[in-house]
Amino acid sequence: MEVFKSFRLDILINAAPLLLEGLQNTVQISCLSFLVALVFGVAVGVTRAEILWARRILSPYVEVFRGTPLLIQLFFLYYGLPSVGIKMSSGTAAVLGLGLNGGAYISEIVRGSMASVEKGQLDAARALGFTWLQSMVHVIGPQALRVAVPPLVNAFSALLKESSLVSVLAITELTRVSQLIYTRTFRAFEVYLAVGALYFVLTAVVSAVSRRLEKRYYVGGRMG
Repeated sequence: MEVFKSFRLDILINAAPLLLEGLQNTVQISCLSFLVALVFGVAVGVTRAEILWARRILSPYVEVFRGTPLLIQLFFLYYGLPSVGIKMSSGTAAVLGLGLNGGAYISEIVRGSMASVEKGQLDAARALGFTWLQSMVHVIGPQALRVAVPPLVNAFSALLKESSLVSVLAITELTRVSQLIYTRTFRAFEVYLAVGALYFVLTAVVSAVSRRLEKRYYVGGRMG
């Protein structure tokens, strides 16, 4: 095809250092954001599953962050909050925005995983003298974790792709890097093909991990 005859490999070779920097930043932002999402998601998910009054208080957080676009949330954190005196760096806004958004979804994964464990097991643990916290750590938690791990890996994959939106905050992750390279070379085909391939490789690795975990924890027609 004509398009491949005019393909400029030298463009990608020259841009390789910048692409690798963008790749490193994308992975770093995604991992930090996922850690934040886990903290919020587990805390909110466990609390909403076990405490009725807290469920009513925390539900708006889940509904707002699941019901509004991530891009608007990032704009609000980085451009909106400074108008009321709350300022943060672009990196902090990116990690916090992705983390809060991901935490809302992870909280539902955690809550659903806990609901999959028979309620009688918590009652049995309390009858044996376990405190609520000990019951969560030693009885409910390990069983819920087995159910939650595969969807949590998928949540990380989704967050990895959504990290491309932080380019609007002028962070030099992959999407931002592709824009910079394009403005220098005006070779959109090569640049965006390469960046798309890098995202595909990253998500393929995460998907492979997810499939491996599903096989590991899938026992006798159920997760266990």
